[in-house]
Amino acid sequence: MTDPNWRKSTYSENATNDCIEVADNQPLILIRDTKDHAAGLIEVTPAAWAAFTGHVSRN
Repeated sequence: MTDPNWRKSTYSENATNDCIEVADNQPLILIRDTKDHAAGLIEVTPAAWAAFTGHVSRN
């Protein structure tokens, strides 16, 4: 894997860290808490991430 290129949602407020960060770090998608990087990462497949974001955007 390469070094992750972390990004926050465009819906996140710039003044706070109350969000998650996501990195497309093939072959996995990495997810972490912006305010607590030490808590660790969640790793999911691109298919699982697409299913999750598709579901969230419909609700």
